Amino acid sequence: MSAERSRPRACTEQELGFAPQPAVRWLAPKVLISTGIQSAIASVFGSYADKRELQGSLPTAVSRHTGEEIWFDFTADVGDGFDATYSIATLLAADSVTVDGEELPRGKLLVLGGDQVYPGASTLAYEDRTKGPYRAALPAVDGERPVLFALPGNHDWYDGLTSFLRVFAQRRPIGGWDTEQTRSYFAVELPHRWWLLAIDTQFDDYVDAPQLEYFRAVAQEIRPGDGVILCTPAPDWVSAGSGGATKGNDTIEFFEREIVRARGAQVRVHLSGDTHHYARFTEHGGGRHRITCGVGGAYLAATHELPTELTVPPDASRVRDPSPKTTYDLAARYPDEQTSRRFATGIFSLPWRNPGFWALTGTFQTLMTLALLYGLVGTLSDDEQRGFFGKVAAWVPAIGIAIALILGGLAFARLSKGHRGRRVTVLGLLHAAAHIGLSVGWTLLVVALHTGVLPDSAVGDWTTLLVVLLGTPLAIGFLDAELVALYLRIASSFGVNLNEVMAGQSIEDHKGFLRLHIGPDGVLTIHPIRLDAIARSWTAQPDGAPHEPWLTPTDPLHPARMDVPIAVTRA
Repeated sequence: MSAERSRPRACTEQELGFAPQPAVRWLAPKVLISTGIQSAIASVFGSYADKRELQGSLPTAVSRHTGEEIWFDFTADVGDGFDATYSIATLLAADSVTVDGEELPRGKLLVLGGDQVYPGASTLAYEDRTKGPYRAALPAVDGERPVLFALPGNHDWYDGLTSFLRVFAQRRPIGGWDTEQTRSYFAVELPHRWWLLAIDTQFDDYVDAPQLEYFRAVAQEIRPGDGVILCTPAPDWVSAGSGGATKGNDTIEFFEREIVRARGAQVRVHLSGDTHHYARFTEHGGGRHRITCGVGGAYLAATHELPTELTVPPDASRVRDPSPKTTYDLAARYPDEQTSRRFATGIFSLPWRNPGFWALTGTFQTLMTLALLYGLVGTLSDDEQRGFFGKVAAWVPAIGIAIALILGGLAFARLSKGHRGRRVTVLGLLHAAAHIGLSVGWTLLVVALHTGVLPDSAVGDWTTLLVVLLGTPLAIGFLDAELVALYLRIASSFGVNLNEVMAGQSIEDHKGFLRLHIGPDGVLTIHPIRLDAIARSWTAQPDGAPHEPWLTPTDPLHPARMDVPIAVTRA
């Protein structure tokens, strides 16, 4: 097949070689069940067969990209719906991006900061959600080829890291991007005594021995006064610095002590994804920054409950000889606080945006209603042979479902990172009680209609059964889904289930990335770039040049600044 014919002529799986995927509906029953199972398996697998420890046999390498200056890019959480992922990929692949009249050339390096695929890892999922879109955005390069690096996040670990290593650690190109890393972590030497170090902490665990040995070898080349950009899978400093969980940040502190500060260098910038928004915390009275930029493609996360100040390391840190306590102030966020609050209120569209969840709540309410009716019939029946214990047994199904709802409510509230206290327990119990209360109220109404308690309201047996089997899943299931939405909106105002109030909506707009530049003067400048509206309609370009994207947006994209340019020096 000729090079011209190799370009797709339509936006179809047969032409593209991959299947463009819709955005994940995170509260859909299938996704909830499969993700929960994969997460549990990955946790066990990571504890007993840590794939990082097996990487000790893989080649070691330090990527070197030195010179007078360099442009490079960072984004994270990319492998979700095609429209959002490909919108960002096309901007990253373009020769340059112009914002506020300033032309910023494409990075020679692209760092993906975690969660390159959703909801779980597999070679097919990577092909459809990441490799395919990025290959389509940059199928070839006319000149020097950029290099792509990737750091695994928790979703990349859901198959034990097997697919991740096959995709990113075998030095196989992805379209016009080359790959250089051989492990799930990497080090890059940059111009003017800058280093980019990316560590794989696998579910906030310790840094494994082969990884530590690798970075200790790298550290032999680091000199006093060097500047370090440290990439981690999650912004654990936010929870630790605001009074939450400290384990993940302790791992970062340990790494800094053993590898960076031991050589007289300093981490000047922390970069992470995992949380799907942009947030920059700046050292109070200093020039260091901690930046979360997880807006590469996945659903948008809230910013309105971010702490305005962090103190790290916290008093609860278990790391011996930690770095001096430092205060960081919240300097910028995207979306802004007002917009984030408005988006959180949008959770009341949950039944419409996620019909599968409506089906789930309808099923639970139908089962609970039938169980309650069975209990009432067994209790009020005149059958003397049933006896006391027979009547008690009639309530077992209802009690069982109620217990399941209580445990589910508590487990759902505990999804919140860093929250395990009384507040979570109380909200979880109230949430479960509201569902049970809705079931009881509806059941009593059905009984009242059937028995004629209300004037002129008695209905026949078959009509009652029809009301239960049709009215419960449709009407009461809808109300139950809205009850979940109400709970999420209230709980999120207390910092609980803040992620779920946004995940349930799968907001695809408001994405972005970082374009970084180390200039001839050695100053690192970070340009945060946003895309308020992604493209949702694409046109194939079968006659385009080999290096041009396969698909272009029907309406042009409009990137803009997400934050002011951030200048960082080594000291």
